[in-house]
Amino acid sequence: MTYIDAIVLKDLGRIVTSDANVLAGRPVFRGTRVPIEVLFDNLADGMSLDEILDEYPTISRSDAVALIQLIPSAIRSSSTHD
Repeated sequence: MTYIDAIVLKDLGRIVTSDANVLAGRPVFRGTRVPIEVLFDNLADGMSLDEILDEYPTISRSDAVALIQLIPSAIRSSSTHD
């Protein structure tokens, strides 16, 4: 694992959690029961970030923005380890 990988994982861990007892282990925003795919599915469907945050008030704007910024790095990192 590179230094960048470690930073990305640490930052993701501040925002996302997974617990087998919460939504069968699906990744959710920390402190909520909202799966992270809700953010990306709704963005893909054309909703604005403001609309999503209005629909899911337990998601903080800072967590949503940070996740949007971190996911590309996480994907690049995981693809280099395959």
